[in-house]
Amino acid sequence: MRLLIVEDDPVLSDGLSVGLSLSGFTTDAVGILADARAALAGGGFAGVVLDIMLPDGSGLELLAELRAAGSRIPILLLTARDQVRDRVSGLDAGADDYLGKPFDLDELAARLRAMLRRREGRASAVMEWNGLELDPATMCGTRNGGDVAFSRREFTILQALIEHPGAILGKSTLEERLYGWQGEVESNTVEVHIHKLRSKLGTTFIETVRGLGYRLGQPADRGRGK
Repeated sequence: MRLLIVEDDPVLSDGLSVGLSLSGFTTDAVGILADARAALAGGGFAGVVLDIMLPDGSGLELLAELRAAGSRIPILLLTARDQVRDRVSGLDAGADDYLGKPFDLDELAARLRAMLRRREGRASAVMEWNGLELDPATMCGTRNGGDVAFSRREFTILQALIEHPGAILGKSTLEERLYGWQGEVESNTVEVHIHKLRSKLGTTFIETVRGLGYRLGQPADRGRGK
């Protein structure tokens, strides 16, 4: 999951980026509203962690703008203003969740997973495809009763594909999920991780669509039904 962090404290922003990356998120961070607007205009984010008190205004302004424009992107407000009236105001303005500072990174990650799960319409935390079960909280998988271990980047690619079953995801889209726009993309990273995933899940689990990208292979029972 790719997130935009809007936080002006560089120490906290860096801590969020590092901590959330360990929980399987890819993050891009900005410190002012103007940069947040520019980043969101480019698209590609699954959610936003938004501070309220920023140097060039209130995060609530950005929240109001997004909702007025019809954006449904999940937004979690993260702020030191933790009075009940502040939480109520933020939630009523269109925020999906609210967490006061100081906070626990594990709780933040869990709230983000729940927030993004609701956006996708999933009740269960576990994601399933073709006999594989993935748990975003642990970045582990099970298949045919056995555990399947994935690296963080392998899991990120697999999660992106399972979020869009049947869709073709281009190499640039997967690179964006792995690195965001602030990271340095390594050559052939996507191909290497796809190869490793096929070695663990079978050569037909992920298909290559020549010239376009990758998609999940069709489950065997669905193919027999046609």
